[in-house]
Amino acid sequence: MPAPPRLHRVAVLVLEGAKPLDVGIPAQVFTTRASMPYEVRVCGAAPGPVTGGDGLAYAVSHGLDALEWADIVFVPGYRFPDREDPPPAVVDALVAAHERGARLAAISTGAFALAATGLLDGRRATTHWHYTRALMARYPRIKVDENVLFVDEGSVLTSAGAASGIDLCLHILRGDLGVAASNHAARRLVAAPYRSGGQAQYVPRSVPEPLGERFAATREWALHRLGDPLTLEVLARQAGVSPRTFSRRFVEETGYTPMQWVMRARVDLARELLERSQRSVEQIAADTGLGTGANLRLHFQRILGTTPSEYRRTFTRGE
Repeated sequence: MPAPPRLHRVAVLVLEGAKPLDVGIPAQVFTTRASMPYEVRVCGAAPGPVTGGDGLAYAVSHGLDALEWADIVFVPGYRFPDREDPPPAVVDALVAAHERGARLAAISTGAFALAATGLLDGRRATTHWHYTRALMARYPRIKVDENVLFVDEGSVLTSAGAASGIDLCLHILRGDLGVAASNHAARRLVAAPYRSGGQAQYVPRSVPEPLGERFAATREWALHRLGDPLTLEVLARQAGVSPRTFSRRFVEETGYTPMQWVMRARVDLARELLERSQRSVEQIAADTGLGTGANLRLHFQRILGTTPSEYRRTFTRGE
């Protein structure tokens, strides 16, 4: 009989002033169910009541011992993160969890708690757009990226505002269980399987941005036609602007050139087909617009650091 999937242990660390949506996202995404081999424990600096933000409070059953147990530790955002560091015991527990091999993932202003550990020094990171400058000023050794929804640095991950926490959680799911499981979770949440835009599109602007919605519609249109020839000219024509305008604005909104975005979308589709079908690598390459098996292998290695065959073995093992 196939071995059952490994159970992933998730701790959600609730700090004083924790934002309710930030707390709820990982707790809901990773809640234990038949299709999701995760166990979640919500914890605080100590068991008992924790004063939250936005008029809510939390009654947590676990203290910092949950970080000794967890494989993944989420730190939700909290109010006034730039005023003072979390308690030393919390910082020490996060460092110890990381040294033990746990992944640390911050949602929104939870990045400040990870920054206090020193684990973000020299790494890329992000946080809610309202606090990016404060994070830069308080922790100048961090390479703060203002125009992304999340940053994956391997053992430490950070995300932008609350909704970007969903993007981060789905990204972690893709890495742990594959694209099919991530897409299933996205449908359950009624969320996009992945958003490619950067958080700059959510920053208030004094001038309306009428092309933003149109460009999002163009991306959605392209996702349903990845097997077709999708050139810069084709995409710009669909958006109703010149190729030069489309290319410039696309980079501003997503952080990728149009062709980089198309390539990543095609590789993601190929990942799902490798997981869910027995089609050959050559057939999948043709179906996703990547042309040949050799081309698919090249882009898999460049983007994912693995081969299609190894990826298929990894995400169909135990089925």
